Amino acid sequence: MTRPPKAPASTAPAGDRIAKVLSRAGIASRREAERMIAAGEVAVNGKVIDSPALNVGPGDRITVNGQPLAAPEPARLWLYYKPEGLVTSAVDEKGRDTVFDHLPEDMPRVMSVGRLDLNSEGLLLLTNDGELKRRLELPSTGWLRKYRVRVKGNPTDPDLEPLRKGITVDGETFQPMQVMLDRHQGANAWLTVGLREGKNREIRRAMSAIGLTVNRLIRTSYGPFRLNELKPGEVEEVRPRVLRDQLGLTGEASDGADSARKPVPKTAPKTARKPDQKSARTAAPAAPDGAARPRRGTRCGGAGL
Repeated sequence: MTRPPKAPASTAPAGDRIAKVLSRAGIASRREAERMIAAGEVAVNGKVIDSPALNVGPGDRITVNGQPLAAPEPARLWLYYKPEGLVTSAVDEKGRDTVFDHLPEDMPRVMSVGRLDLNSEGLLLLTNDGELKRRLELPSTGWLRKYRVRVKGNPTDPDLEPLRKGITVDGETFQPMQVMLDRHQGANAWLTVGLREGKNREIRRAMSAIGLTVNRLIRTSYGPFRLNELKPGEVEEVRPRVLRDQLGLTGEASDGADSARKPVPKTAPKTARKPDQKSARTAAPAAPDGAARPRRGTRCGGAGL
């Protein structure tokens, strides 16, 4: 009897793609890491590379702009109350202040999970882990994001029905939103809006399509993570136990799994107050009042609202 030929041994290269390794180390997102590679900023074993099509392993020596790549740290996640008026990008071509100019100086290098546009405020997730960033931004997570939205006008509940059914604006279709009319306040109305995707300026564009102008937008939650009592400019780290429960992450924490979320002390800017150091929390989302300014960090992604 003729034996069937043996299957050829796998020829898949060992290790991980270099862009993934850089992302996992918190250097940049995968896309930004690929840009850095193309720009000749990355070397492996002393040789500058120009293509991300390279797998590396624990024995390879990686440098970025001449600096050795540090060993990856456990994935960490922070909740940040982004104030209105800050750009969610590493560098702004117009010279405007960015989120990362206003983070505490003792924070590690971080990336934002998605973004909020210049005139929006509220909950922005920050992480030191590129793979966690990518995972949380994937539409397949299906996480609901909630917003307090103030609009100019006095809409009735039926006026909001097109948003609940799904609406097309300038040829772009938005998925059905959860929309609740909370109250009228003078010439304005407050709404609660929930959606599971984040297309560019989606809420503002959708409201405009039904004749309403958004004049304040506050993100209050992103999946299981809530703004709660955070004040504008404050940062709070999510405790490791919550990351394990919600995301299945397994990194060991130095302060123990049962500690509360750790508020990150913020060095006050020259003209800003030092925020209260409160631990959170099961309280209701922050009331839509006021905005302060905060302090400094690195990088972004996703669509704003």
